[in-house]
Amino acid sequence: MSRPANAVGKPNKRSALAGPNTDKRNIYRMKHFATILTALTLTLLLSACVPPKKQKTLDSRLLAYEQMIRWSEWDGAASFLSPTYLEENPVTTLDIERLRLFHVTTYTIRSAIPLGEGNEFVQVVEIRMFNKHQATEKVIIDQQLWQYDEEREIWWLASGLPDVLQRY
Repeated sequence: MSRPANAVGKPNKRSALAGPNTDKRNIYRMKHFATILTALTLTLLLSACVPPKKQKTLDSRLLAYEQMIRWSEWDGAASFLSPTYLEENPVTTLDIERLRLFHVTTYTIRSAIPLGEGNEFVQVVEIRMFNKHQATEKVIIDQQLWQYDEEREIWWLASGLPDVLQRY
């Protein structure tokens, strides 16, 4: 059986190279494109809803917090908690020690939505963690509420640290 020919009568190299993995590559490219498009759309929506100065401080605060979580720096992550939240829900040594049992492997932002007049921000993050003692992976969906403190001009996390006791 011969290869299909193109308009000039030469064998079509594309069909010869096409194989079972071609569809998988195309699906991967489409997913990658969709991810990039979603990220760009979220960025545009966020910049339209939050004033520029607040947006800049929010972006830097979210990035710094993400880095603390990615490196499993739980004491540092606790420093992002709102003073009001800490009064009502103090972080105990047990809470920190429980978090130290885990090493974060991925931190993926699933959604990010400004609320109200730009003084609150909700971010949903998927955190994958490896339990050092049990050699198991745990997936946590962390719903973060960030609030802007006008007086101090800073964003605070008002929803607490990730909950490793979370069950589905």
